[in-house]
Amino acid sequence: MELVEKMLGGAQRPLSRLITLVERESPEVPEIMKAVYPYLGKAYTIGVTGPPGAGKSTLADKITTVVRNKGLSVGIIAVDPTSPFTGGAVLGDRIRMQQHYLDPQVFIRSMASRGSRGGLPMTTRNVMKLLDAFGKDIVIVETVGVGQTELDIMETVDTTIVTLVPEAGDTIQTMKAGLMEIADIFVVNKADRPGADKLVVELQTMMMLSPRSDDWQSPILATQALNDVGITELYEEVEKHEEFLKSSGELLHKREQQRKEEFIRAVEQRLRKRLSRLMKDDDKLMALWAEVERGDIDPYSALEVMEDEAVSRGWLGK
Repeated sequence: MELVEKMLGGAQRPLSRLITLVERESPEVPEIMKAVYPYLGKAYTIGVTGPPGAGKSTLADKITTVVRNKGLSVGIIAVDPTSPFTGGAVLGDRIRMQQHYLDPQVFIRSMASRGSRGGLPMTTRNVMKLLDAFGKDIVIVETVGVGQTELDIMETVDTTIVTLVPEAGDTIQTMKAGLMEIADIFVVNKADRPGADKLVVELQTMMMLSPRSDDWQSPILATQALNDVGITELYEEVEKHEEFLKSSGELLHKREQQRKEEFIRAVEQRLRKRLSRLMKDDDKLMALWAEVERGDIDPYSALEVMEDEAVSRGWLGK
């Protein structure tokens, strides 16, 4: 594709157009992804997640400054809540990252969450691939901030930073299991506020009671992103985690798992679309669907009927 060739040549406008096609789930997306596949795997990816108001955007902005000072290029995907009127992103994280606007080595894209319950829209992974193929050294993904359900980020990036604020002390009691699975690095942001030390102690206690299954011990850092306090130390921990993943073979394994999960999701999505088309064109299957909706038949019995019908028509083997 001409757009892909121009993007691979370093042109930002074609990159923006390709991202738009991906976000709209255009029919060209499979061909785009096939074209960029040989150029993937060079970028290191960082996720910044946590509850709303934790300062994730400011943290991502300050991390970008540290990365740029090291001479590395950065791509940022900032996931915002979806507007109920336009379906687009409404908070505009790019406004908070305006110091990087004129830097040609920083590419920032806001994406609407589109109702995703896992903190990331389904298209995020493909946008990350485009930034990787474009040549970005570091790709930062900031989630929308829906709290306890942001498990998607763990399966999407290499290093996950969980950002909390002192006021979140009571909240972490209900987030324990998820936090322990998600966090490679804990950040207590806005650490100049009362209760920051108490939250750090609570997190340390959680770490002792629920140690990770691998050899990485998630560090807990206190930061004041707005005042540039603790950001350099935070990125040093990201680099340590990257080195741990590489030396232990975990990075290779993690990316293998990501590719496998992506393949499974692609298969499910394709089958779901085909099934939807088949049902809309088939009176018998539509009638079965209506029976399920009315409660005249339970979903599992309906599935058995559908499977039998699919076998009889040659759609499935016995």
